[in-house]
Amino acid sequence: MRHNMRSITFIISFVAGSLLFSGCKKFLEHDHPTAISDEEWWNTSADATNALNSVYVGVPDGSSGRQLMFLSALSDEAVARQSTRGDYESYVKGLQNPTWDVGTGIWQDDFKDIRRACRFLENVDNCFMDDSLKNRYKYEARALRAYYHMELMLFFGGIPIIKTSATPAESYLERNTEADVYNFVVSELTDCANHLPAVYTNADLKRVSAGTCWALISRLALFYKNYDAAKDAAKKVIDLGVYELYKTVSNPKNSYADLFLYTGEVNKERIFYKENTSGGNQWLTFAPLGVGGKTIISPTASVVNNYETKQGKTIWELGPDSIAIYQKDPNYKNNRDPRLTASVLLPGQTYSSYVLKPFDAAQTNLDRLGAQNATATGFWVNKYLDPKDRTGTRTLDYMIIRYAEILLNYVEALVETDKWSDPDVVRYLNDIRARAAMPPVDVSKYNTKEKLRELVRRERQSELAFEGTRFYDIRRWGILGDVMNGQVYGAIDPATNQPVKVEVRSCNVARDFRWPVPQAEMLANPHMTQNDLY
Repeated sequence: MRHNMRSITFIISFVAGSLLFSGCKKFLEHDHPTAISDEEWWNTSADATNALNSVYVGVPDGSSGRQLMFLSALSDEAVARQSTRGDYESYVKGLQNPTWDVGTGIWQDDFKDIRRACRFLENVDNCFMDDSLKNRYKYEARALRAYYHMELMLFFGGIPIIKTSATPAESYLERNTEADVYNFVVSELTDCANHLPAVYTNADLKRVSAGTCWALISRLALFYKNYDAAKDAAKKVIDLGVYELYKTVSNPKNSYADLFLYTGEVNKERIFYKENTSGGNQWLTFAPLGVGGKTIISPTASVVNNYETKQGKTIWELGPDSIAIYQKDPNYKNNRDPRLTASVLLPGQTYSSYVLKPFDAAQTNLDRLGAQNATATGFWVNKYLDPKDRTGTRTLDYMIIRYAEILLNYVEALVETDKWSDPDVVRYLNDIRARAAMPPVDVSKYNTKEKLRELVRRERQSELAFEGTRFYDIRRWGILGDVMNGQVYGAIDPATNQPVKVEVRSCNVARDFRWPVPQAEMLANPHMTQNDLY
């Protein structure tokens, strides 16, 4: 994320920066009086491809760029330290304001990406190239432009809808309503879904497909509780028949863990992903210091306690003695949902031949609790952490949306539309649980709408932990104030037999449901309005 923030007005008048292709830089700087002109740039198929690739540059990563995995630290799943990567900590303490760097950075990035898409759509017809490829490129650019609008709306609410690369004189734009933006995004993605391929091959695998568009609609509709639309869009993804839950052929029990490693990188589960992500960034975001990493994001006890036992019971269903045992030793006798250890590194665990000892206070212990760049909770994120990246040359793809989320969207939408007895509910939950080596749903216990809702919500966190979805889930479920106020706890300190007190959070739901519109934009645009209570 970039922290030298500018307003939309500046972005509309001049876009620059380092990009994947040197030619793209000239394309993006065309407004400058001494730069290459449109007549000189838009000529060939290669020009169009390079320009479209510049639109794809804005697709976010997990731990760089707009770093989607950091959204976990704005939920009850994790805490963030090291403000050089964004001041996430201030938001959960209720200290954010319109100068908040994280919100300003995302506002800038997304509007820059939207303008790139508009520039492409306005000029690509000048290129001499195959018409079918040109048309496909247009739908890709429109879908990406819709996605960038969608991302902004989910953070800020109503935003200006940008359909053209406006001149500076036309840049004082008012905010459209959320309903307007929602309808624009859904309309664009629907049209694109009906014209884009269901599958790509080889180097084009990363591109936006029909499935990507339907998946985005499903996610957006679910957030706004438009359950019928979410269900229908998810079903369209399922019915394409091109996606499936990843399974490791040689060792199926490792399938879930392998999905986030190089072992399972190429798979049919990824629907929308960032290719070849930033080298080593994951290692310098989650890994323990003792193995050459840094720990900026640390899981909380809340996410750890969510996982069931291998018998399909929550720890809260057990007796007080068993609850105490599992809180002190979360993977006691290796009897927890395997997704726990696939997602979280635990105290006492051996990782890359190194024993993790957060409660060893010796100065020689780099990973002692409270040390700089060490865990803040006694836990570490394990998802997307591959020891091969210790060298800092990471190129592991990051999945923004994967098929498991779509199955969970579909199931939740069925439950919320009173179709909880539809056999697809248990069918798809069992598919997800079986891949994780968990027992099937106990239909004698989960046999009402309320009980299935409880199971679906727990399953979402177990399956999608640290992938950013929890940030949205706690808002749309109306539990933001319940889970984001009060004391945050970490692992149990064996010396005191008490959980670590990490930080105290403060959330004003009426204000914190949305992010503040950046101050730079408020000052630059007299037509811009601020979100409530900022």
